[in-house]
Amino acid sequence: MSPSGTFPYSLLSQLEGVKDRSLPPVHLWHPEASRDIDMCIKQDGSWHYMGSPIERIRMVRLFASILRRDGDDYFLVTPVEKCRIVVEDVPFQGVLLENQGTGEEQSLTITTNTGDRVLVGEAHPIEFSKGQHSDNPHLPYVLVRQGLSARLNRNVYYQLMELVSERLFNGALWHGVWSENHFSQLMRV
Repeated sequence: MSPSGTFPYSLLSQLEGVKDRSLPPVHLWHPEASRDIDMCIKQDGSWHYMGSPIERIRMVRLFASILRRDGDDYFLVTPVEKCRIVVEDVPFQGVLLENQGTGEEQSLTITTNTGDRVLVGEAHPIEFSKGQHSDNPHLPYVLVRQGLSARLNRNVYYQLMELVSERLFNGALWHGVWSENHFSQLMRV
């Protein structure tokens, strides 16, 4: 937002092209213009600009659609500029788990707080790791797209734990979940 409380015109004008739910090809955009903006995705998944929460979910979804990770940095990217933002942990939260089938034949779909739907499997595994700003060493994450992950919220975590099974993998017994014929190893037994 500008000092008057509105978002910079150039960024908003670029967002008009991503009104539909298809994701723009941000991986193909490498604009020369780059700057930092005072935007932060908090650990709880809320988006803030200049210290104030962005409450319009449509605006958050538009920004999420042009989000890209380059190394350890996160950028909002358009064909003409990229703006570095702060992400406290990961940009998304997994807020809904849908399960179809059972055992090795089941399919798990996770929906994020920005409306992305992720089919858990080899390309989108669930992993446990320590959150960047957390003392909890066992937080579950799922890869959403191109280096952008979602931390599963407590409700989804508990639903996931009800689906855990055991499997022998490289001589060790693991707890994990099946989805799309892929076993996501969560923790050793």
